[in-house]
Amino acid sequence: MAETNRTDVYVYEQVVILASCILSFFGSFLIICTYVHWLDLRTTPRKLLVYLSVSDLLSALSYFYGVVRIFDSDSADCIAQGAISTFANTSSFFWTVAIAIYLYVFIVKSSQRQADNLVLYFHLISWGVPFAITVAALSLHKIGYDASEVSVGWCWVNIQAEDHVLWMLLTGKIWEFIAYATLPVLYILIKIHIKRAHAALSEYRPILTSSPISHSLSSMADRKLTLIPIIFIMLRVWSTIRFLLLLAGSSAGHNPVLVTLHGIGNTFQGAANCIMFVLLTPSIRSRLVALLCCKGQNRHWSSESVSQNRANAHTPTQREENTSPRTLENSEE
Repeated sequence: MAETNRTDVYVYEQVVILASCILSFFGSFLIICTYVHWLDLRTTPRKLLVYLSVSDLLSALSYFYGVVRIFDSDSADCIAQGAISTFANTSSFFWTVAIAIYLYVFIVKSSQRQADNLVLYFHLISWGVPFAITVAALSLHKIGYDASEVSVGWCWVNIQAEDHVLWMLLTGKIWEFIAYATLPVLYILIKIHIKRAHAALSEYRPILTSSPISHSLSSMADRKLTLIPIIFIMLRVWSTIRFLLLLAGSSAGHNPVLVTLHGIGNTFQGAANCIMFVLLTPSIRSRLVALLCCKGQNRHWSSESVSQNRANAHTPTQREENTSPRTLENSEE
């Protein structure tokens, strides 16, 4: 079965997906670095984003290894890579939903204390459930070579297992479906609440709401709340389509375009989060630009100083010739 249904992964697909893995790795790493570097950014929502970025970073690394190797059979590194990607990918689903729940409780319920109290449960669920599922799948020998039926070169659930569909659901797909249903609802409720609050505020503070800066920040936040579930679904839907095609026994799941989109979607989440929450966040983007410019100027000044010192060191005669006799006399005194 593994040989007859195997999906070929072409070189150009590998290149594109590996590039996506690299972007996701550095995107997740940048989110973590900005949180560590700037103390005032250490809010609870951004802390949750860091936990999500850890999952996405680990996921990108495991997928990168799988796409480089293009496994063709069960092996020790295949099983290890499959276990790591299963844990990281499932954890990413949980943290994505956890952030939406936190924002819903914080904004709609207007209770920061209640939202903060949920963080401990987020840790227990978002790390604990994926770990338990992964350990169970490993113990029952369910993780292994899947012939790229619902992957792109990497290992996941052993395609030869009789109950492989059940384990595909348990190790990812069922949580993906829950995220599809949960994220749009939560973010729509948050958007509705913000619009109502904004409308109520405008009745009492027309000058504030007519401010270009206030309007710009409000519209930017509104766009982000719209983009979060849309981007998640657009990235993940291709793997879902291939899973459904596998259930239907269709050969359309081998389509190279669909396979490539699946590979990008599974590996680009960290980069997408970086674009939204770092590069498209003016306060953080301006800090990064200032930091890079400052370092560039320091390098420029340092190189100029070195060049000047070298120039001075190589022209002692000229300096002596330009020195007046009176100065020499003073120095001798």
